[in-house]
Amino acid sequence: MAHSLSARKRVRQSERNRRRNANQRSHVRTAIKNVLKAIESGDKSAAEAAYKMVVPAIDRSVSKGIMPKNKAARHKSRLNTHVRSM
Repeated sequence: MAHSLSARKRVRQSERNRRRNANQRSHVRTAIKNVLKAIESGDKSAAEAAYKMVVPAIDRSVSKGIMPKNKAARHKSRLNTHVRSM
């Protein structure tokens, strides 16, 4: 357990940031799953709409340091390939 005041504050900040990051990560994962569901159902317009919603979410997670930029690029590229091949 942290003893100094600054260490206690750091524990509080870490927990707050962990929750915020987990929430953002969950949001991105859900958006990716929505695109995959639309692709599996065969509805191209729904897949394109879902893809347009997921790209800004992925970019936001990169800018906040939650996801590495290469992982984000990989997700966007693969999703885009699936949508365009429908």
